[in-house]
Amino acid sequence: MAIKNYKPTTPSRRHMSVVDYSGLSKVEPEKSLLAPMNKKAGRNSYGRITVRHKGGGNRRKYRIIDFKRQKIDIPATVLTLEYDPNRSAHIALIQYEDGEKNYIIAPSGLNIGDTIIAGAAADIKTGNALPLSAIPTGTFIHNVEIHPGKGAQLARAAGIMAQLMAKEGKFALLRLPSGELRNVPIECMATIGQVGNTDHENVKIGKAGRKRNMGIRPTVRGSAMNPCDHPHGGGEGKSPVGRPGPVTPWGKPALGYKTRKKRNKTDKFIVKRRNAK
Repeated sequence: MAIKNYKPTTPSRRHMSVVDYSGLSKVEPEKSLLAPMNKKAGRNSYGRITVRHKGGGNRRKYRIIDFKRQKIDIPATVLTLEYDPNRSAHIALIQYEDGEKNYIIAPSGLNIGDTIIAGAAADIKTGNALPLSAIPTGTFIHNVEIHPGKGAQLARAAGIMAQLMAKEGKFALLRLPSGELRNVPIECMATIGQVGNTDHENVKIGKAGRKRNMGIRPTVRGSAMNPCDHPHGGGEGKSPVGRPGPVTPWGKPALGYKTRKKRNKTDKFIVKRRNAK
């Protein structure tokens, strides 16, 4: 889908752009696949803010997505392509031959009326889901499981795809969008193709109000605060942070601070890290 730019009728319009939604179906979402979403505004069960800069925003309902694709060898027809407010990718409503409807992540190139299927015997065609053992080496995939039967957890965002690099024994080697090389059990399911809405990364928000509609509140720079509120605060005029590197309001390193456990049980599956030289 293309990017739609506006004439600069106001200062905010000058730098604002949106995805052109003309290729999507202008229909209401499937009611049987909607679930309520309660807003937490970044607060935990005690009512304390644990994630800053969240709150407000438009009301949303969650679209229940089928990440497992466990209806094996049953063809499904694409009924609609729809916008999903809860993710960057678009979604597709499919109906199986037995009448059941599901939402899936819409890959690039999937059109209304196409037929897709899941199973080891399926063709290598955009939208079809197969176990990694049945996918040829070098194929671009998305919606990849990490644990068989748990549902897709990798390569689900707009414009993203992973590549199947090799298969050896019980594992398949994947190159993820971050550049990481990772072993995944060969029985895991994956969908052929690239996730749609590839122009999502080129959108410019343009104005503050649009960010508030997304449920994101303003972020204040630490250097604009007082010393009692932030380690970067205080000083006469514009002052440097006064430390070897920038920190959070609680004094933790703000850049390059590793939060992954040092003894993570999944380390053995990572062949090459995304930040490896």
